[in-house]
Amino acid sequence: MKNQKVDNRGYFLGVDIGNTHSVIGLFEAKLLIDSWRIQTRPEATGDELRALLSSFLQEHALNIHDIETVVMSSVVPPAAETWTDMADKQPGLTCIDAHQMAMHIINIKYPRPHEIGTDRLINSIAAFKRLERACIVIDYGTATTFDCVSENGEYLGGAIAPGLLLAAKTLFTNTSKLPMIHFPKDKIGPLGTSTETAMQAGLLYGFAGLTDNIVSRLSRTFGQDPAVIATGGLSSVLFQYCNTIDELLPELTMEGLAHCYEYYRSQCGLQGIHK
Repeated sequence: MKNQKVDNRGYFLGVDIGNTHSVIGLFEAKLLIDSWRIQTRPEATGDELRALLSSFLQEHALNIHDIETVVMSSVVPPAAETWTDMADKQPGLTCIDAHQMAMHIINIKYPRPHEIGTDRLINSIAAFKRLERACIVIDYGTATTFDCVSENGEYLGGAIAPGLLLAAKTLFTNTSKLPMIHFPKDKIGPLGTSTETAMQAGLLYGFAGLTDNIVSRLSRTFGQDPAVIATGGLSSVLFQYCNTIDELLPELTMEGLAHCYEYYRSQCGLQGIHK
């Protein structure tokens, strides 16, 4: 749909700010038109973000004045402040905190709900609204997170482990001879025949084992077998190595941000929670 002008029926941006990368989704109503993945730079200025957004939006014959709302999920407070600063200086643009919306949408059975990462909550919301059953959501990002949702749509908690790229970077940084590696899209066997393929096999099969073990143990806390969903930047790579993942949904976080936007529009209106 790139380079095609669409009717102005209300555009908004979903922004998922992670420790390593940020994903920006362009929505028309509930429809995700396009998304862009950029490096998270906490030191970036609001003016830099505005220029970057203008470049992205031009691909759809839009400009920043066509955007009415930014729905933001962030685990990096300085980067979130930059997005807020950018919105503050843009007339007619509202920036809302997805965490505030998420806490109204999902029933949280967790002792300290404000400690839960926003991405974990919105992934859980999107998974339950899509499946309407108990589920475990695995997000392969800088950290690997496992989040459990009950059959009644309650957020229960989960587990956090290191991320695949973080583990690879740690091997590279803390050893003298091990290289920084990339992960092949096609499945490889467990027997590495070079340093690079040995590292690839160790990390991919190791994280598959970690995934299957944690999912197996978490599943015992449910009254029925939960659906297991994978999302995140490396989910498509790890999906083929794991035995317990039922479905791959790379855009799950964006779906969750869309649900937060819909709640905001229906419950708060355009003069609701602002910045």
